[in-house]
Amino acid sequence: MRSARRIATGIVALGWVPTLAFVGLHWTGETHAQERTPIKVTRIYTGPDNQTHAEEYDVPLGAPRGATELSEAIDVTSLQFRRTSPDYFIDWHTAPRRQYVITLSGESEVEIGDGTKVRLHPGHILLAEDTTGQGHISRSVGSEDRISLFIPLAEQ
Repeated sequence: MRSARRIATGIVALGWVPTLAFVGLHWTGETHAQERTPIKVTRIYTGPDNQTHAEEYDVPLGAPRGATELSEAIDVTSLQFRRTSPDYFIDWHTAPRRQYVITLSGESEVEIGDGTKVRLHPGHILLAEDTTGQGHISRSVGSEDRISLFIPLAEQ
């Protein structure tokens, strides 16, 4: 009976070894690195066919400095706050200038010539560069106002 109790105690104790090893790794900081969230921008631009096209790219960031990674500086001319109602609709038009449009709240979309619709949701960054050609349609989506920032780029 004593040997059976010792064996049972040993098995229970050994069962804790993998758990303690796993917990110990977390306590010592030996965990897998978390993948960082990319900063994505949707760029709309005029192609050689005079139509607006869309592409998405990740903003290149420099080497980490502590907990921060920075992009290269971008020269801008101003910043404009914009509120649009749920009735917002602008038929085919081009961007008035090269500019970033950052949606803070609410939603809208831009539609380009091939029928693609780009949803502009909170946190979305759009780079509008289709200053010539057919342009795009802009419309509100949903039942609430959309708050956004318009940031014109400096001429280069």
